Amino acid sequence: MSILIDREKRVCVQGITGREGQARTRLMLDYGTQVVAGVTPGRGGQVVCGIPVFDSVADAMKHVGTIDVSVLFVPAKTVRDAAIDAMNAGVKLVVLVADRIPVWDAMAIAERAKECGAEFLGPNTLGALSPGKAVVGMLGGRAESARQWFKPPAPTGVGIISRSGGMSSSTGYYLGQAGVRISSIVHVGGDAVLGVRIPEAALLFESDPQTDAIVVFGEIGSSQEEELAELIVSGKVTKPVIAYVGGKAAKEGTRFSHAGAIIEGGRGTHAGKVEALRNAGARVVDGFGDLPAAVVETLRKHGGRSLMSQTERDAVWMTGVTQIEPNRVAVRGHEIASLMGSATFGSAVFLILSGALPSPSVGRLMDAILVSSIDHGATPPSCLAARTVASTGATLSASVAAGIMSINRHHGGAIEDCARQLADIIARSKREGVTLDAAAAATMADFKGRGDRFSGFGHRIHTKDPRTPRLFELATEAGVNGAHMAAARALERAFASTGKPLPINVDGAIGSILADLDLDPAMFNGIFMIARTPGLIAHVLEEKSREKPMRRIDPVRHAYDGPILDAPKC
Repeated sequence: MSILIDREKRVCVQGITGREGQARTRLMLDYGTQVVAGVTPGRGGQVVCGIPVFDSVADAMKHVGTIDVSVLFVPAKTVRDAAIDAMNAGVKLVVLVADRIPVWDAMAIAERAKECGAEFLGPNTLGALSPGKAVVGMLGGRAESARQWFKPPAPTGVGIISRSGGMSSSTGYYLGQAGVRISSIVHVGGDAVLGVRIPEAALLFESDPQTDAIVVFGEIGSSQEEELAELIVSGKVTKPVIAYVGGKAAKEGTRFSHAGAIIEGGRGTHAGKVEALRNAGARVVDGFGDLPAAVVETLRKHGGRSLMSQTERDAVWMTGVTQIEPNRVAVRGHEIASLMGSATFGSAVFLILSGALPSPSVGRLMDAILVSSIDHGATPPSCLAARTVASTGATLSASVAAGIMSINRHHGGAIEDCARQLADIIARSKREGVTLDAAAAATMADFKGRGDRFSGFGHRIHTKDPRTPRLFELATEAGVNGAHMAAARALERAFASTGKPLPINVDGAIGSILADLDLDPAMFNGIFMIARTPGLIAHVLEEKSREKPMRRIDPVRHAYDGPILDAPKC
């Protein structure tokens, strides 16, 4: 898990057309954040960084579906209206980046959030980041540096809460240098009126199973650190807390960095915060430079799993796919030895590509998808390429590689293309408020008008692809029968209504099923390659064993002389 932001959260960027909005959208996309929409009133219809822009958050949700988080890169004077627009549309977390937001506006946002059952982070926040998953806001500056600095949990990390924007990244960086993994980083913001504060963030980390301990960069002013101490004393926060409080030398009435860090009326002093935290049992260091060592020592004392091994600390680059250690091999956190005999090959393929082990029924469905594409005969380009290279005397690996290299946009690419085209039909249905049948019929008309071909429908040999109904049957048994499969059937009905039916072929079936499994279409061509490889090996070995070298291979005039298919039973 992670708090506030992860790779599953769907994010909207308000102010996406501005310079800051565009720059930070690139950061979020590059880091893996699922940015699905942008909003700038009056700019609806534009596209920024490949993201569609709408005039309001409600309009965005109408077209792209659910939005979980909205981050605002808008001027301070427009933050209130933008935040309330997001909350009114049903967004449950709003991130307010701008500083100098009028106090009355911040209070109005807080009131509306309470009425809507929503939360907000900030104002004056750099946002939140969950290492290896997603970032919302601008923490880390660049995706490359964020990946390098902040070490993701494996399986756990420490949670960082900071009142300072710059020190949010610095704390994460120095902890990483000390070999400490991080579950999430939260910059609560620097203004006087805030949404998610230190106490609220601490409770989120307390309930997060991927967080071993909580690291706090506190400051003078407000009562956030004292409230955290009360949560520790009451037993609501039980995980170890390690803290540093800045502003020791500040006098009353002097701001320390920003509006929220000010001592007024003797409240919010450095000494008072340190005393409250220490009396509650938290470890408070006197200097920021002492923080990493204190965190390491605390984790060792409490048996936390957030510390990296020396090998990990010495590594120049990281991978999240396979873990190799003496006498141990694991893929995506699962021991290979335990998967052997218990997980099907299709399940293992799903695991290594998606990061999650599927249910047994979905594993069987993946097996069926791989079997359905194991070979499509001697005519496809991949087979002809592999056989041609094999006839020259090339090695098995070179011959099979030649076949794989021929799998591209026009051979094997129909699976990905179909999935994306079906997604367009689904989006059109939502955008225009029509049924899938109506959206499919309109899309079909558009394609015919342009002279384009819809991938995944029709077949040069089969009038009814025998693999399609079987795959759909297995998908239904596995509980996979979503919008993409429905859109495929709607398009099939649209073709039939013209008097020239084009049934769903195996590529269309696979594309719709994989899309309904929420897999990334960018990997679909790769899944086709995995399935096709055994068939290519068989063809290469046959070419080498029974044909003359350097023969001229006719792509059409060939016949089958293998085992005879059993006659169908009456």
